Amino acid sequence: MGTNMRLEIRRGMQSAILILSGLEGKRFPIDISVSQSSLKIQSPDDNEEVLLPQEVTLVPSTCRYVQHVSGEGLHMRLKAQAVGPTATATTFKELLKTEEKFTFYCQSCGAVVLQEQQFLRVLPLPSENWSSLVEEWCCHPDPFANRSCLPKVNDCFLGDTFLLVNKANISDPPRETNEMSSVPHCVDANVSKSKENTKVVCKRCRAILGESVSSDAVKYYITEVLILPSSQPYNMISRKQFVENIIVQLLMEFSSSRSTFRFCVQGQDGKLFLLLWLLNVDTVLVELKKNRGDHSCFFPDCPSCDAKTTPKAKNVARVLYMSCVDNTNKE
Repeated sequence: MGTNMRLEIRRGMQSAILILSGLEGKRFPIDISVSQSSLKIQSPDDNEEVLLPQEVTLVPSTCRYVQHVSGEGLHMRLKAQAVGPTATATTFKELLKTEEKFTFYCQSCGAVVLQEQQFLRVLPLPSENWSSLVEEWCCHPDPFANRSCLPKVNDCFLGDTFLLVNKANISDPPRETNEMSSVPHCVDANVSKSKENTKVVCKRCRAILGESVSSDAVKYYITEVLILPSSQPYNMISRKQFVENIIVQLLMEFSSSRSTFRFCVQGQDGKLFLLLWLLNVDTVLVELKKNRGDHSCFFPDCPSCDAKTTPKAKNVARVLYMSCVDNTNKE
């Protein structure tokens, strides 16, 4: 068995905590040497050396507060730097602002909802509380009280968790067939005519894609539609991975543009699923797991956690969370 290592670096503070586990199986005395680019562990049984990624640099002279934490291992605090790109994946908002043609797919089944559309205007909508802010700051009646921001043909309006398009841009439905094909085909969204039920559903799989907000505009939820450049081939992505990516992008966007770091994750019907408290979004994680029987690795079966490879630096965020799916924590 080898030594497991986890190094957590805060970019902004240039501080790090180094955690070593698996030392219990070694014979004492154990000598641990920290250099700028590597870590050496020497014992009467063997010698180990862990090379750090090129973008990570430690400051050995600042190593302080060494202590053993039961169940975790040896903790050390020291100064460290992590350089390199911090850019995240392109968001759908950034994607739509490029001068390309796009295709909207039902994320659940791959049916085409909007095909090869190039928007002439892609504009952000006001924040959700903009109306109350107008009332607070204006000394005259709200001039926008009875007016709606609705898209015209070839417009796309962007909200935090949805986008608005004109119904004239939605693909025309073909003749329905009972056969299910793995190849995406054009299936128009079915917009309910009832005032009580304005949900927009996919005709192929009946997934709820959004809602009708007027006779001319449709709101699509960004967790339900997959937006790709028309030049890019369609590839099915798992539902779990897609929703996780969307939520992570939103959290990162909100944390950089708003002063709050506490969020509620809820469904379209308002049902509460999760409470999140976003702590550190500038964390860099370097992890090496040599004992495969230990499941403490943050990324199970990750190639960079293999004993035969140099560990890689990953941008991660530290989050506190509380589940609400079992009807607890309603408040």
